[in-house]
Amino acid sequence: MLSMSNLSPSPGTPMAASPLTRAVLEIDEYAAGLGWDRPARLFALVDTARLRKQEPRLARQLGLDQDDAGKIQLTPIEQDELPKGMALDKFLGTVAWPASVVGCALTVERLMLPPSAEAAVPSDLNDKQLAKWVAGHPERQEVRLTVGVLRDGSRESAVRLREKDAASEVLTGATLVPGLAEALAATFS
Repeated sequence: MLSMSNLSPSPGTPMAASPLTRAVLEIDEYAAGLGWDRPARLFALVDTARLRKQEPRLARQLGLDQDDAGKIQLTPIEQDELPKGMALDKFLGTVAWPASVVGCALTVERLMLPPSAEAAVPSDLNDKQLAKWVAGHPERQEVRLTVGVLRDGSRESAVRLREKDAASEVLTGATLVPGLAEALAATFS
């Protein structure tokens, strides 16, 4: 179990307004520190004040023993590594969270095409052929997607392009990665 709350934002990391946005950016920064070409990572999001109250020893271990004057905070806690060889959507279909988890987040690397290239995608390709076609496309972009959802339906995403690998270049928005957000939200059903 790993918490990133003791990591301080790097210079250039924007101060986020919502606790979910802050948690997603914190996870993005943590993943950036690990480098590229990494497997997907899943995180439970827990209410920091509740964690301090219910698990004071664990909170101390994670460096969360200082109260932040009533600010709502979420603590990301990394889960065990995802099973190798299992499709992400299939794996997420097996995930269930205890009531103490108020949200979850996932960070995963993908290849994406700009909207201008999507019109050229052949329609007769299966998933494996499509992945190979995208990997060979000259306009492909390597990205790291970090998506978080809360039980209440709130969503947030961060997208980091490998070619612009800086905290100040991370794009954020609730609707950037809707399919992955839906899959994460389904883990609370």
